[in-house]
Amino acid sequence: MKRSSPRWLRVAAVALAVGSLVVACSGRSTTGGGSGAGQVTLTINFWGDFGLQELKTRYEAEHTNVKIALNSGEYNAQHEDLQKKLIAGSGAPDIAAIDEGFMVQFRSQADQFVNLLDKGAGRYESNYLPWKWKQSLSADGKTQIALGTDVGGLAMCYRTDLFAAAGLPTERDQVSALWPTWDDFISVGQRYVAETDKKFLDNATNLFNPILGQQPVGFYDPSEQLQMQGGPKVAFDYAVKAVEAGLSANLTSFQADWDKGFTNGSFAVLACPAWMLGHIQNTAPATSGKWDIAAVPGGGGNWGGSFLTIPKQGRNVDEAYKFLEWLVQPEQQIEVFKTVGNLPSQPGLYRDPAIADFKNEFFNSAPVGQIFPKMAEGLTPQYLGRKNGPTRVAVENVINRVQNGTLASDAAWAEAIKEAEKAGR
Repeated sequence: MKRSSPRWLRVAAVALAVGSLVVACSGRSTTGGGSGAGQVTLTINFWGDFGLQELKTRYEAEHTNVKIALNSGEYNAQHEDLQKKLIAGSGAPDIAAIDEGFMVQFRSQADQFVNLLDKGAGRYESNYLPWKWKQSLSADGKTQIALGTDVGGLAMCYRTDLFAAAGLPTERDQVSALWPTWDDFISVGQRYVAETDKKFLDNATNLFNPILGQQPVGFYDPSEQLQMQGGPKVAFDYAVKAVEAGLSANLTSFQADWDKGFTNGSFAVLACPAWMLGHIQNTAPATSGKWDIAAVPGGGGNWGGSFLTIPKQGRNVDEAYKFLEWLVQPEQQIEVFKTVGNLPSQPGLYRDPAIADFKNEFFNSAPVGQIFPKMAEGLTPQYLGRKNGPTRVAVENVINRVQNGTLASDAAWAEAIKEAEKAGR
């Protein structure tokens, strides 16, 4: 969600064909499929919260021959596992989620995935944010390996009760005014730590990623050249500065201690793309009303946003596409947004009152239907190279070594360059 994690004006839902499911000798379904043709189990690999649990029961009720097996795992591990299965030629799920940070890596292996244009997905292109559609399109424009689920956008989630205890303002507009820049954000964090003797933010890597997402160029330029002295250097310096200022609780995302931190006050603020909202709600239900959402320092930006693909080696290709097509219809996308916060990739939906007027009671009735769509429609996302995912992990590992006290901060940047170059080979 990671993560990441994250479409058109209301139209009638696409009618799903009902017919017989024919299983080829290879075990892969051929054209056709539908209820009454024997049981089919669709395996879906993902991370974080895609809102699938909420939709699984309804889809199974409407398609009585289909069972959906949800396999949630750790963000990096899911991508690594998919790559291994593609290399091995077997074992991939029927549907695999891919984050934007890994998309260039996988779309360069377009022959390993079902071309959704062959399934008729091209009719949905005009419904998507143009840049989101292009992110999962092969370089020659002939193969669409995925349909986008959500986009990230950026904001900051904060605990109003913890801010009040530190003598800081709690109203979202006042909090936004505290930190127009990341230097201001770190200064606010130092005030918080001095007043409370507690940590301010969850992890310095979760500062690094949103700041990197705001930069014109990330790890790689479109020619696949590593560009560490640009955006990565800016983001890395702020992450290390936050560690040196004593702001980070050093809690690893999506691990038990991080989850507990949402409830026990181990940190007061974190970068909050749209897909983060559902995780906070599900992890810390007792804190409902104590959270709010402020502007992100430094302006807009994007962090995360995912896609769903159908590996060719899957056993139920046709049924997988039927589910994928059902999932991206307006009714399902609006339900996901309202349930877990993931912002649809299709901007026509942003004007639907079900989204535009939606306020999230958990986050002190923050107008999330206005906050995140404005971010998404104004985005010009940076290019993410084929090795972006492994490179990001390598640099995060260096930041974690600084947080853990096993690497001196004045030696960290040289180490980050070395590890990034190694990951990019």
